[in-house]
Amino acid sequence: MDVLNGLLLPILLSCTVCYSSDVRHIQLQPEQIHLSATGNAGEMMVTWSTVNDTKASLVRFGKNITLNLVAKGTSSIFVDGGPEKRSQFIHRVKLTGLSPAQMYYYHCGSEDGWSPLFFFKAFPNTTDWSPRFAMYGDLGNENAQSLSRLQEEVQKGMYDTVFHIGDFAYELEEDNGRVGDMFMRQIESVAAYVPYMTAVGNHEASYNFSHYKNRFTMPNFEETANLWYSWDIGPAHIIVFSTEVYYYFQYGLFLITHQLNWLKQDLKAANKNRAERPWVITMAHRPMYCTDTDGDDCSKRYNIVSTVSFIFFH
Repeated sequence: MDVLNGLLLPILLSCTVCYSSDVRHIQLQPEQIHLSATGNAGEMMVTWSTVNDTKASLVRFGKNITLNLVAKGTSSIFVDGGPEKRSQFIHRVKLTGLSPAQMYYYHCGSEDGWSPLFFFKAFPNTTDWSPRFAMYGDLGNENAQSLSRLQEEVQKGMYDTVFHIGDFAYELEEDNGRVGDMFMRQIESVAAYVPYMTAVGNHEASYNFSHYKNRFTMPNFEETANLWYSWDIGPAHIIVFSTEVYYYFQYGLFLITHQLNWLKQDLKAANKNRAERPWVITMAHRPMYCTDTDGDDCSKRYNIVSTVSFIFFH
């Protein structure tokens, strides 16, 4: 028995060391899954992260859990700006050809690993319905008092879209991006079931808003990096713009001009389409007008955000 024990012990130790070494650095499981609208009622964007790159970026989906449809997308590497330079891969897949108001089931990933099963309901392809929104800003990892209620109500089908109007996680880049990863995992139980539409806030400013630009996928993200965009839902035209371009000049004064020119054209087109979509709704993080002082924007005699307000009256 002594000889047997002596032979077995090194073998077991050797296998343990090999196993730990193999799995420590390879993480292919999808996480931080979230949906976003594209502006086309027959489409839905699925975005997720993996620590390591995978062979493919796939979404299997369908009208039942057989998931008989497959959509392919792309991935790109995102490197945090902190001292550790932590990296992850952001995967994006657009689902197309969705039937109006149809429930779909899906999971995402690749043959290297799949997410849990989620579901969503495609938008109706008409303007004669009333979308139901949940809207908030300034949601962090700690003291996220509304999160449990959102989780329950979203999964019960009470909302068609969630809007998060700036300031995420507090903050996405903290601890070399680990706080951002934790936040995105936390909201997955909301954002994997309905489009999670965003606006940029001042707390996303680090590293030229890189976490916000890379983690989300809003309409037209290839051209505006999620800073401003618009889309249609039911009888409403939604416009989201960045108030932060008026404060963080170090990232480029040209952003002010580009956004303003885009906003003028978008409002002009939306105004011509009032018969079909009478509601034009704008969203941004900082207030344009104030009724009291808050020690920040509203305490300033000249609120720079209000300078953009003139275009809404022409």
